[in-house]
Amino acid sequence: MTDWKMIDADGHIREVESDVFEYLPDYYKSRREAVLYFPLLPHHGWHRQAGRAGIGASFLIPTLEDWRQALDQGNIEAAVVYPTRFMHIGQVGMTEFAVDLSKAYNDYLYDRFLRHESRLKGVAVLPLQDVPTAVSELRRVVKDYGMVGAVLPADGLPRPLGHPEFHPVYEEANRLGCMLAVHSQNSLRNNDLFMWRGEAATLAHVWPQMRQFTNLMFSGLLGRLPDLKIGFLEAGCGWVPYLMSKMEARMGEHMRPSKLIERGQIYFQCGEEMTTSRDLELLGDECLFWASDFPHEGIVDMSRAVKEFLDRDDIPEPAKRKISYENPKRLYRL
Repeated sequence: MTDWKMIDADGHIREVESDVFEYLPDYYKSRREAVLYFPLLPHHGWHRQAGRAGIGASFLIPTLEDWRQALDQGNIEAAVVYPTRFMHIGQVGMTEFAVDLSKAYNDYLYDRFLRHESRLKGVAVLPLQDVPTAVSELRRVVKDYGMVGAVLPADGLPRPLGHPEFHPVYEEANRLGCMLAVHSQNSLRNNDLFMWRGEAATLAHVWPQMRQFTNLMFSGLLGRLPDLKIGFLEAGCGWVPYLMSKMEARMGEHMRPSKLIERGQIYFQCGEEMTTSRDLELLGDECLFWASDFPHEGIVDMSRAVKEFLDRDDIPEPAKRKISYENPKRLYRL
């Protein structure tokens, strides 16, 4: 263990749809069986547990007590928790349903987890299908529930995240002083892009991240919203120096990513790539953060996840403290 407590910048709730259903408006209640017969949110065709080559038997739907045990095991000061199924909110085609689902998930997250454990910090789901409602929902969850930010789906919405339609959400986050997270998730679009499960697992997260990062940088948003912080999660960081080298000379008057890193406005999950030492050299150690991803990918032992990070010999010790504590503390304003 370290002489400091760590911050887990990206853990997960595995929300059960029948539980979240109880937080939907009353007009759904008389149709409970019919509504739950179908998945509440669209998913994708690359089922990780299907067939003979499923990813393994270590699967956990963590309860509040499971999360408390994990925090104790890992000597974790705080863990920022994201959804699992509700990461797919951008793929919901019905605007009214997207609004109802977002509010229900946020109420569920607060009532079942956040209000009982101060070490858990919530990231909300927003219905970006209805931008004015998304703005008011962001304000509600930050002010009423103390959530630290909200998810921006990396895929699923018909327009990229830098589109002017979404600018009011960024402006509200800037006013509130909360972060926004571009979090990768598999998409219905993945069904016809790949031939093999491993191919999908390799590319399905990083392609949407690269697209959204590029679009947001060329929108010029962050340059004019100096209090806005955006994290890019679940795709590592090896792709970032490459994109920066391609885009910085093309950005005209827009603020370059290197300047936004210097200003502390963009952050990236420090992945398991073999390029980590190079990424640290090119990006610096102020914009990267550690995340357990608990309980995804069979990660059910937080002490082991922490040890694997601390034992890495490609990250200098001073950088480990920044990546696992100081940087996520700054990103989430904890």
